[in-house]
Amino acid sequence: MRAPTRLAAAVALALAAVSLTALPAEAAPAAKTYANCTAVHKVYSGGIAKTGVKVNRTPSGNRPLKGTVKYSNDLYNANKKSDRDGDKVACEKS
Repeated sequence: MRAPTRLAAAVALALAAVSLTALPAEAAPAAKTYANCTAVHKVYSGGIAKTGVKVNRTPSGNRPLKGTVKYSNDLYNANKKSDRDGDKVACEKS
């Protein structure tokens, strides 16, 4: 190979290696913590539930969740102080 051809091949190989190298993913932003249930209801009218929760447990039995419910383990954990009855749904509407 001639020198200019080798140089062009080396540059092409280097560029290919750089473009195929995985860049580190940016860290996910922290889940938002709301001051109280009024603030939660402005965004999610039915509250925040852990992923997989399907019903609102009440003393009189299970009821379907009402309103717009956000299902997110991270968001629930950031706002679990608002889950007074411990049913894994914060600020639910009953």
